[in-house]
Amino acid sequence: MAEEKSSKGKWIAVIIIIVILGLISMVIAGIMSVIIGITSLDTSSTPIGSGNVALIPIKGVILTETVSSPFGGSGDTSSSDVVESIEKADKNPSIKAIVFEINSPGGSGVASDEIASAIKRSSKPTVSYVREVGASGAYWVASATDRIFVNRMSIVGSIGVIASYLEFSGFMQEYNITYERFVAGKYKDFGSPFRKPTNDERDLFQIQLDSMHDIFINEVATNRNMSQEKVRELATGFFFTGEQGINLGLVDEIGGKEEVKTYLEKELNMTIQFVEYKRKRTLLDLFGEMSSQGTFAMGKGIGTALVERKPQLSIYT
Repeated sequence: MAEEKSSKGKWIAVIIIIVILGLISMVIAGIMSVIIGITSLDTSSTPIGSGNVALIPIKGVILTETVSSPFGGSGDTSSSDVVESIEKADKNPSIKAIVFEINSPGGSGVASDEIASAIKRSSKPTVSYVREVGASGAYWVASATDRIFVNRMSIVGSIGVIASYLEFSGFMQEYNITYERFVAGKYKDFGSPFRKPTNDERDLFQIQLDSMHDIFINEVATNRNMSQEKVRELATGFFFTGEQGINLGLVDEIGGKEEVKTYLEKELNMTIQFVEYKRKRTLLDLFGEMSSQGTFAMGKGIGTALVERKPQLSIYT
């Protein structure tokens, strides 16, 4: 009798476990169906709240497109999203000015140029304020606005271009691994991690970087009404504090969001209320923020470097 009860108890436990696993599977399936279908939702830039001055955040690395992952949120800025926000704010008659909250180390030269160009196309007053960092491509963006506010301890400047990739030829030689090279066009596999670049390739690539640097310098000189000679002196790639930036002519004055508000109220002769313009957050973004972005990025970076046949060079302003 005791054995029958014990056997019956085991079967009940098994059934409960099966039911629980079934419920978990249904929940996971439901979540995945939402994630898979999330691309059909409207994730366009939209104002959050109401006000008469658009506030557009530019945070993290500036890229042309960002991709959220269920393993880690991007935390970066898409130039496509920012340009869309600028254009919507510019067309909105209730918006009297556009303010950019910047906390970014820079990013893609193309993405930075797209945002800066959209700012200069705007018919409305534009102001930026840098919190911790407004360097490299992010400074390029800030320089396109009519006025730049900074904290005295903010990091600004860093007018330069960087390119890098991992190279494994020494590792391969040590373990007797051979890279068989087949190309049509002698520079086609430039940037391959499986061989060292030639001196000719190094020289050609440096010419390209210098050309991009010249564009960056010219844009800052034009935006800030400075001579190219003066900007070139500062364009070593090194950074400056906000206080130093004022003395060098790279930024305008010390201040944050409240000082920007006071400045615009005086300039526009009206009470200012900010309304934030940014991309709608999706369920995928929320899942991304629940896990470690750093761990995912590190794993992806190492995996990409080791697996991809021809990794792309990382070129950033």
